[in-house]
Amino acid sequence: MSAPVNARVSAPAKAPKRTPAAPGARGGRLAARVAGGAVRVFLVAAALFWLLPTLGLLISSFLSPTDLNKGGWWQMLTAPSRLTSGNYERLLANDTITGSLLNTVAIAVPTTLLVLVLGSLAGYAFAWLEFPGRDWLFLVVVGLLVVPVQVALIPVSELFGAIGLFETTAGVVLFHTAFGLPFAVFLLRNFFAEIPRELLEAARLDGAGELRLFTRVVLPLGGPAIASLGIFQFLWVWNDMLVALVFADSANPPVTVALQQQVRQFGNNIDVLAPGAFLSMVVPLVVFFAFQRQFVSGVMAGAIK
Repeated sequence: MSAPVNARVSAPAKAPKRTPAAPGARGGRLAARVAGGAVRVFLVAAALFWLLPTLGLLISSFLSPTDLNKGGWWQMLTAPSRLTSGNYERLLANDTITGSLLNTVAIAVPTTLLVLVLGSLAGYAFAWLEFPGRDWLFLVVVGLLVVPVQVALIPVSELFGAIGLFETTAGVVLFHTAFGLPFAVFLLRNFFAEIPRELLEAARLDGAGELRLFTRVVLPLGGPAIASLGIFQFLWVWNDMLVALVFADSANPPVTVALQQQVRQFGNNIDVLAPGAFLSMVVPLVVFFAFQRQFVSGVMAGAIK
């Protein structure tokens, strides 16, 4: 007969007693919550205050000239039935405004593409290719960042007049491209230089040439930075008026110059300016929100590096 087995049953573990939080700790957490709530309220109020002019412009673009002469846009709060789309119908029927929008697209899109392509190629060359005078040339590019646009207006105007590019869309595109490239090369060179060298060497050992290495390795890794640069360049060209006022065709100007001409011709015609200004704002907003994720990724990647 086997010896009895003495089974020992362990007593259940007692739950640790919760030490009541000190009054000072509870007060600190309460103060932190109150402070966080106050910060959120302040940020929301600041955002609403910042968006107030845009909201006023949007509402004014839907008010008739008669209602606009009677009072400000806030009258819609008591009489929303006064809103009408007549201003946009007349604006879109205006060949000058619609033509200026198309002309702005014809300037902003090629300029952005040229800056991205040329800036990416030059940034890769300065980052990973060895050639004589590379560092000195990059210093020249960095020095061009401090050259203001206003300094080049007169000499470039004379040059464009001599070669037949003055008051042409091609001239405006070339001017914007020339002044957008230094920043593009500087930004993309610094971003591409952070790519691990081992990754590029492994691709070279697999037989990849420089062009294949650039298109298959460098461009996908630099996508966020390129997208951020594209957004900045597009917004800068779309909202520009100084360069367009000097170099663009006066008979078919971009939208910023066309709106300025409407002020000069008709005076205080807010029923034309309000929808025109808001319509010119819609395209940059759509571009920004469409590439918002890439823009944030590029900014965060630059901050981490």
